[in-house]
Amino acid sequence: MTGTLVINEIYLSLQGESTHAGLPCIFVRLTGCPLRCSYCDSAYAFSGGRRMTVTEVVSECNRLAQPYKQGPGTLAGRLPQVELTGGEPLAQKLALPLMSALCDHGYTVLLETSGALDISGVDPRVHRIVDIKCPASGEAARNRWENIPLLNARDEIKFVITSEDDYLWAKKQLQTLRLAERCPVLFSWAQPLEPEQQDPSLKPLSPHISLITRLELVERIIADALPVRFQVQMHKVIWPPEQRGV
Repeated sequence: MTGTLVINEIYLSLQGESTHAGLPCIFVRLTGCPLRCSYCDSAYAFSGGRRMTVTEVVSECNRLAQPYKQGPGTLAGRLPQVELTGGEPLAQKLALPLMSALCDHGYTVLLETSGALDISGVDPRVHRIVDIKCPASGEAARNRWENIPLLNARDEIKFVITSEDDYLWAKKQLQTLRLAERCPVLFSWAQPLEPEQQDPSLKPLSPHISLITRLELVERIIADALPVRFQVQMHKVIWPPEQRGV
């Protein structure tokens, strides 16, 4: 296979989000993203990185996974997950064969994607975690609604919720599109950005926005009996919010 991907970083940590939260995970962060969401905490991945072939990325994942291959149990049970994240992984065409190659090596592969690009070419063995951008992100117009019918029970939908209006909007999409009947749905609280994370290229928040706290979000989910999973970014509870490589 010819060609290279631009990789921002590869590291082993714990999965901090989704229904896979808390499990060991190798993160492959690809450089570049066509969106500029107001709450983006990985703007450093908009540029930089190094070029690597699919073979080189898989080799690095195998190196990081080596300790898990030496423990008890079956090989598949010992391998950590691998998540492609960004940036926006699908903005690089070689992300598709990379995910297939990782599946071939026995990894449970997760894809974290903005929901703005076509997911139809993703290997069916991959767990696709697809955002639906709420209004406060500044990128709701970029939602690719054609992705929704492609989702199945192994996939997940994520709403990052910043404000009261975001919550009401997400609730409407949940009910109108009957999303919880298709796959797990995550309501993720938008953790406020640290000063170091406030990249000037991000879409600005309206000064009139009514921010929602994580407690308020939980209380609304319970009061409205929504069939969703609340989540916070677990890695930001464990490590400083601005720390990279976790």
